[in-house]
Amino acid sequence: MDYKSSLIPDGNPMENLEKQLLCPICLEVFTKPVVILPCQHNLCRKCASDIFQAANPFWTNRVGSVSMSGGRFRCPSCRHEVIMDRHGVYGLQRNLLVENIIDIYKQECSSRPLQKGSHPMCKEHEDEKINIYCLTCEMPTCSMCKVFGAHQACEVAPLQSVFQGQKTELSNCISMLVAGNDRVQTIITQLEDSCRVTKENSHQVKEELSQKFDVLYAILDEKKSELLQRITREQEEKLSFIEALIQQYQEQLDKSTKLVETAIQSLDEPGGAIFLMSAKQLIKSIVEASKGCQLGKTEQGFENMDYFTLDLEHIADALKAIDFGTDEEEEEFIEEEEDQEESTERKEEGHQ
Repeated sequence: MDYKSSLIPDGNPMENLEKQLLCPICLEVFTKPVVILPCQHNLCRKCASDIFQAANPFWTNRVGSVSMSGGRFRCPSCRHEVIMDRHGVYGLQRNLLVENIIDIYKQECSSRPLQKGSHPMCKEHEDEKINIYCLTCEMPTCSMCKVFGAHQACEVAPLQSVFQGQKTELSNCISMLVAGNDRVQTIITQLEDSCRVTKENSHQVKEELSQKFDVLYAILDEKKSELLQRITREQEEKLSFIEALIQQYQEQLDKSTKLVETAIQSLDEPGGAIFLMSAKQLIKSIVEASKGCQLGKTEQGFENMDYFTLDLEHIADALKAIDFGTDEEEEEFIEEEEDQEESTERKEEGHQ
């Protein structure tokens, strides 16, 4: 298997190699020392330091006082978050293999003559290389265009100086953009944390609210059971009294019925002597039975139960007025409820 052909695409091998050795920040061949990130991407240490400082503006480097905490930034190639210790980028491992490849690449480039066509040529002067930059028109051109061509009156500068300046400017822009992306990502993370905390806090207050209402339900159920029991006790006492009276009257009725039957039999007696022997005692018994009818009675309105009526209108209004408020408002509400309960109990005792 041809490993070389599988690793290096078709075309100029040196150009392909140069593409692999370009720093994603400065867009130039890596400048030693080269550091390798945990995600296995490489950066010039200076470029890594620039984006690290931009993402962590309050971090103190090793030139000043020693920082006790590290920082973080994102790999410009894959956006993997790189967490640094207190040494910053100086704590990253150097990629000596890449540095050696860079040395070999530079030696190879310096030993090779410049190939024809590897440098862009002027369209107006086909034999002239583009070697200067027109500052007025903001475009690269050749020396002949400056001397005899369209850029005679223009201000020009060496191509390499403008090239380095714009590369530096672009590199700085990339660093700023990367740092800005890191800040945006930080804000997104903070907002996501805010969403999570908001959900957790909402769940917590919902649970607390449900528990408080459950307590109110339990209090209402307990009070309802208590009041129903009081009504039941009053009902049982009254029914017991009435049933006892019924029993007394029933016994009196039975006794009177027997006396009536006995008296009727005596009236049927034909003999006067026999009748007179029992008549006097019978009359006496009937008179005593008539006096025994003076038994107990129920008073007027005895069956009335209206004194168990409750006025819950103020409590209903208080329940309708329940709302979120301060602790002071809750304490005032509780005090009002206690005063109203005491007033209701006093009214009930007065009715009884």
